[in-house]
Amino acid sequence: MAIADAGVLYGLLAVGAGLATGLAGIGAGVGEQGIGAAVVGVVAEEPGFLGKGLFLMLLPETLIIFGLAVSLILMFAWTPFASLVAAP
Repeated sequence: MAIADAGVLYGLLAVGAGLATGLAGIGAGVGEQGIGAAVVGVVAEEPGFLGKGLFLMLLPETLIIFGLAVSLILMFAWTPFASLVAAP
């Protein structure tokens, strides 16, 4: 029994994928805001902390990679609605 059109369901998957990537990017930006300012201050006083500071600045960027992975899974690998979609 088909209860929905394929375009609507896959459109909602696309919206979810966009939200996953967008919100992950916003979260990483907010997290990196304070880290970046602190790293610049520390490196200005003690240049030896540059490597540690760069590592700490890269940590929030992994959040974006996870959001992108969730988006790709939603768009290309996950089809939960296959049995609910009306046949063409």
